[in-house]
Amino acid sequence: MNLARLDLNLLVALDALLQERSVTRAAERMGLGQPAVSAQLGRLRRHFHDDLLTRAGNQYRLTPLAVQLKERVRIALSGAERVFAAEPDFDPASSTREFSMLMSDYGIAVLGPGIAARLAEEAPGTRLRFPANTPKMVDAAVHELVHTDLLVIPHGFVDDLPHEDLHRDEWVCLVAAGNTGVGESLTVAQLETMPWVVTYHGPTASTPAARQMRMLGIEPHVQVITETFLTVPGLVAGTNRVALLQRRLADGIPDALGVRALPCPFEATPLVEAMWWHPMYDDDPEHRYLRDVVRRTVAAVIGIDGVDAPLRRK
Repeated sequence: MNLARLDLNLLVALDALLQERSVTRAAERMGLGQPAVSAQLGRLRRHFHDDLLTRAGNQYRLTPLAVQLKERVRIALSGAERVFAAEPDFDPASSTREFSMLMSDYGIAVLGPGIAARLAEEAPGTRLRFPANTPKMVDAAVHELVHTDLLVIPHGFVDDLPHEDLHRDEWVCLVAAGNTGVGESLTVAQLETMPWVVTYHGPTASTPAARQMRMLGIEPHVQVITETFLTVPGLVAGTNRVALLQRRLADGIPDALGVRALPCPFEATPLVEAMWWHPMYDDDPEHRYLRDVVRRTVAAVIGIDGVDAPLRRK
């Protein structure tokens, strides 16, 4: 295909149309008139030999081809934006770049405020985005990291990508303060009989500690599933449930919430949080700056002593 014959502005129109599923809303998003966007949709239909959008009552639906194109277009558009936004020398103070970091609410709670504060001070014109973190996105990390700067996640989910270890954390068991069936400690037998609150429960979605527990033959009786760590304490409070939680989060839970943290009755390997990125950004000056911001934030928020081993890069 000869790209010189294509109008790459159609990529912007295609993205807006697939995201909005409406010519009117796509036109508003692009700041163009509806006739202009309708004309662009016509050109796109002729190019792909596909309707892309089909009417269903008062709404439009994506055709099967359009569904396939939706994520590809986002990746292509993001790549094009990065190409034309590149500068020979990166100056944080004058940059208007948007940085994106894919991380759980645990990661955002621990590091997000510090990273945001450092960027606001050093690079006030930049923006920081935390996209929603889902198991599907983690499973497709190589593709997601084409248009997302960093993935912050523990080891065990991503392989064969550049990364640096950031900090370690311990796992604790969370129970209700008023749970009289639990004393000053838990037993493995109690973990096998108590109802559980679990996070990211699925074939490829689980915490490292939960996976380790199952490998030891401890199969939890799952009663509640949540995909956010910050909701775990509220789902444990006032019940006979138990949950695994990172100690840094557990230490910040107010006493008034009515939960308490106990040591795990099995040897839970510490969580090692790391940042991962696509190798094409190894030498990108903007990306190197963001990685340095994250490193300095970890040192300031957690401290060098909070990392049990020196930072490692693969």
